[in-house]
Amino acid sequence: MLFKTPALTGEDLEVVAKIDDLRTNLRYAVAQSPRRWTGSLRRVMFARAIQGSNTIEGYNVTLADAMAMAEGEEPLDAAEETRQAIAGYRDAMTYVLQLANDPHFTHSQGLINSLHFMMLKYDMTKGPGLFRPGPIYVHNEASGQVVYEGPPSDEVPGLVDELVADLREFTTVPALVRAAMAHLNLAMIHPYRDGNGRMARILQSLVLSQEGILQTEFASVEEYLGRNTQAYYDVLAEVGRGTWQPWNDAAPWIRFSLTAHFRQARTLMRRARQAERLWSVLTDEATRHHLPDRTVLALFDASQRFRVRNSQYHENAEISEHAGGRDLKRLVELELLEPKGEKRGRFYVATPALMTLVEPVWELGRSWELEDPYAAIQQRLPLATA
Repeated sequence: MLFKTPALTGEDLEVVAKIDDLRTNLRYAVAQSPRRWTGSLRRVMFARAIQGSNTIEGYNVTLADAMAMAEGEEPLDAAEETRQAIAGYRDAMTYVLQLANDPHFTHSQGLINSLHFMMLKYDMTKGPGLFRPGPIYVHNEASGQVVYEGPPSDEVPGLVDELVADLREFTTVPALVRAAMAHLNLAMIHPYRDGNGRMARILQSLVLSQEGILQTEFASVEEYLGRNTQAYYDVLAEVGRGTWQPWNDAAPWIRFSLTAHFRQARTLMRRARQAERLWSVLTDEATRHHLPDRTVLALFDASQRFRVRNSQYHENAEISEHAGGRDLKRLVELELLEPKGEKRGRFYVATPALMTLVEPVWELGRSWELEDPYAAIQQRLPLATA
């Protein structure tokens, strides 16, 4: 027996509809646009998802390092264990993105175990890809108190099989709710020695990608969960109640998940508008200096405080390494970029002049992103979808 999808209320369905409207507008802004800033924004969102999900587990990494690792570069500040954890999560998420294009895809226990192996292969003592052989307890790190006990280990294979069968079934339940329930059930089954939270979030992203909910980078709520970790833990505790009790009401979890999707979609709409404005400002600057259009790619990343390396710049710009180096040198001469490091370790960051140039772009407010969609519906207040 698994946690069952609760009967959705009229308010739940209204929130789902509002999220769908936001996704439609976001799809128009980023998925169907030929402008090159959309690819850069997609890379940033992938890095934010990696950063957010691992922060929940205590693997703290700067966004700049997460961005570097998402693109296969070495981080500057991350500890070795953190680096390995981030790299594993990146590999698993990359595979999820790849599977979104597989016409023969089907959910399976083997796939779930394989994703777990990708994430934890750096530490074989954690049993990557293998179900736990015994009981498991989740502790409150501050107090040491046991806050959750998973089901007996001999029940785990059957429960995961039931979850897979549920994911394979056709249903009219909204995709966002199906993904949330997959997340909840895997988190509560807690089938592995370690990495259960990350696996539950990976599974949610997998379900969303297979349901065609925009690109996974823009559908994921890992960033939101990373920024609201205590609320995330609190609602899991409210539904779980300390032990495996799949007959408990999952409605609070659905409400929390839909609110997370709504707020994250609002955040992405703001970022899409900012990205378009940023690209326009930087294009004007490149034109003023008679620079090739492609140099905007480097300026776009640098102005968001990311490190720019020639290895990634020339690949993204689809030019030779030599041409990439020449572009970056010219941007340094114009005092738009500043070099750091030497030889193969060299990277470039924004200069104060560049940051001053783009400062007006960040003026778009963000207070409305914290709006409670349920409260707005109850009060019959309008919810913006653009």
